[in-house]
Amino acid sequence: MTDTFWSDAERHLVRYSGAGRFTPEIIERAEGSFVFTADGRRLLDFTSGQMSAILGHSHPAVVATVQRQIASLDHLFSGMLSRPVVDLARRLAESLPDPLEKVLLLTTGAESNEAAIRMAKLVTGRHEIISFGRSWHGMTQAAAGATYSSGRKGYGPAAPGNFAIPTPNAYRPDFTDPNGELDWRRQLDFSFELFDAQSVGSLAACIVEPILSSGGVLDLPPGYLAALRDKCHERGGLLILDEAQTGLCRTGDWYAFQRDAVTPDILTLSKTLGAGLPLAAVVTTAEIEQTAHERGFLFFTTHVSDPLVAAVGNTVLDVLEADKLDHRAAELGTHLADGLRELRTRHAVIGDVRGRGLLVGLELVLDQQTKQPADELGAAVTRRCLELGLHMNVVQLPGMGGVFRIAPALTSSADELDLGLGILDQAIGDVAPRFT
Repeated sequence: MTDTFWSDAERHLVRYSGAGRFTPEIIERAEGSFVFTADGRRLLDFTSGQMSAILGHSHPAVVATVQRQIASLDHLFSGMLSRPVVDLARRLAESLPDPLEKVLLLTTGAESNEAAIRMAKLVTGRHEIISFGRSWHGMTQAAAGATYSSGRKGYGPAAPGNFAIPTPNAYRPDFTDPNGELDWRRQLDFSFELFDAQSVGSLAACIVEPILSSGGVLDLPPGYLAALRDKCHERGGLLILDEAQTGLCRTGDWYAFQRDAVTPDILTLSKTLGAGLPLAAVVTTAEIEQTAHERGFLFFTTHVSDPLVAAVGNTVLDVLEADKLDHRAAELGTHLADGLRELRTRHAVIGDVRGRGLLVGLELVLDQQTKQPADELGAAVTRRCLELGLHMNVVQLPGMGGVFRIAPALTSSADELDLGLGILDQAIGDVAPRFT
């Protein structure tokens, strides 16, 4: 049966990851922090699915909600409303600072970013979009146009008006102060000098992640977000924050922007909102929504305001609130980061540990002093981790080493984190001598 599975997969599946490689395991089921393979192996999931299953896999409350809801109301004509949809919109608004109060419920992060960019262009009457050079916002048209970390080559011209600015990277700074540290203010000023030289005066929005995940888990320096907002507003644009991976307690706060006390004009949520099911949201102000409505805003999709996933979203909020998972993510995140920094003292190939809460990046290098990238090492450690029972995700971008995106479920235990740290320790120890 296994041979048939892989031959069928090779014959019939479109390879969609760029590299075209699938994890060489058949996954039969998942529970909590683990996935289980067809041959009986247990893999600790340090990515919580696609960075989404913040409550772990098959959480009992989510399972009960799906079973109950699908038996009564699963999908409706897009113009019809149900109680789960309105309840979730209200509760999301209540969890956010004023004036964010108007909610559009969709399915994926790309779709929510598409809607947000579309809304910003309509409301401002402008078309230019700024995002980071290491950004990832999705694979649909406008979202892909604002994505620069990969996937741009070979598809023809992007929409006019898309601009990339340098990503602040404290570990690999391009602008430095007299102490050799990242001078993000000078970098940001330079970024907008370049933008102003190219712009036709039509900035609609800046769209950014508070922590760039696919960009290598790069946390924006304190103060950067406020300065970016001000530069955006000075030019008549809106600030869109993409919190697909940072929203809903993962960073130790309900929303990552809370650390900086910067409220966006438009917020997008996805992955964490559905805890593994396809649910996303766009949240904005009543003023922006009113202008968009008056100008005929159209984002009418098959699964807008679907009741089944909205019911799951309400359950996710229930669990986050009842179990105080924002505090738990902060505590476990400290435990995880401390463990990774301890590994750094024993493995010269660990260059940097960064992130917030339970979204942590571990960058591998060939030398801690020169910070020489270690792409092949990252891939080898990933393979060895899988052999030992740990699923890891490594990001490999030009000019950077292999960066592990470590994002366990918020329901993980300290023992499970320690298990993962132990496996990672062994994997690096097994593999690194071949590269150094």
